Amino acid sequence: MPVHYVTYKGIKFPPAYNSEHSLSFAHNEFLVRDDDVFNVTYPKSVPASLLSLAGTVWMTEILSLIRSCGHPSWTQTILNSDRMPWFSTRLGLEAALSYPSPRLLTCHLPRHIFPKSFSHSTAKVIYTLRDPRDVVVSYYYFSKMCSSYEDPTSFDQFLRDFLNGELPHGSWFEHVQGWMEMKDQENFFFITYEELTQDLQGCVRRICQFLGQDLDDAAVSSVVRNASFSAMRENPMCSSVLLPADIMDQTKGQFLRKGICGDWRNHFTVAQSETFDRIYQDRMQGLNMAFPWDR
Repeated sequence: MPVHYVTYKGIKFPPAYNSEHSLSFAHNEFLVRDDDVFNVTYPKSVPASLLSLAGTVWMTEILSLIRSCGHPSWTQTILNSDRMPWFSTRLGLEAALSYPSPRLLTCHLPRHIFPKSFSHSTAKVIYTLRDPRDVVVSYYYFSKMCSSYEDPTSFDQFLRDFLNGELPHGSWFEHVQGWMEMKDQENFFFITYEELTQDLQGCVRRICQFLGQDLDDAAVSSVVRNASFSAMRENPMCSSVLLPADIMDQTKGQFLRKGICGDWRNHFTVAQSETFDRIYQDRMQGLNMAFPWDR
């Protein structure tokens, strides 16, 4: 059965969670509070998620644990999408509007349709990036499992759609370029998935410093322990085991798949890799930044 995506400002969004009204409200009318913290990613930029339809669960767990000073009771008893509402979706918007301050909020929105009121606030954004080749692979498998996405006809076609910016949530290149325009602003913090995998404790400390939240060594260790991939995989509050089969078909794969860097090498042909590299270099040359996967 074909999927009829919701379209807003020329970008396709999954229909099960989004509506043109929720997206328009989030963009034009949502009132950002000065103490809001936003967790922003392009889909599958971190290898896990839930009703979010994509990869923000790792940062969701980290931020939730930092907010609770390392105590895991909140993350183990409350669904991640309830801890950090997806404010541009239908259900998430209602939750976000009713939440007391300080709020933790999540989205995949590109910068140009982020809430307009953000520019008049001191709210903070944490933006997580991942090697786009790994993003493609993770997104491909996720699309095969989730009923709100068209089932990919082939990996090769999915890769072409990714490179052309024709997948739900739009172009990865434009998403990254839009948000990285903020890289020198005090209320913007960016980090890569690769950095998180290499030094999670160091990253947690950097995030705490950005948020102005001083955690002692024991609390930081608890954040790291409970935000490990193995811990999240065992936690039903941040996996897809609670989702009904008509939304997430568990027979087609694991929602929390591998959580490793470089899995793209097991999927890309030499020709696909060469094509990707050529387009990547062309699209990213104006950014004048080097990411871990560029080295």
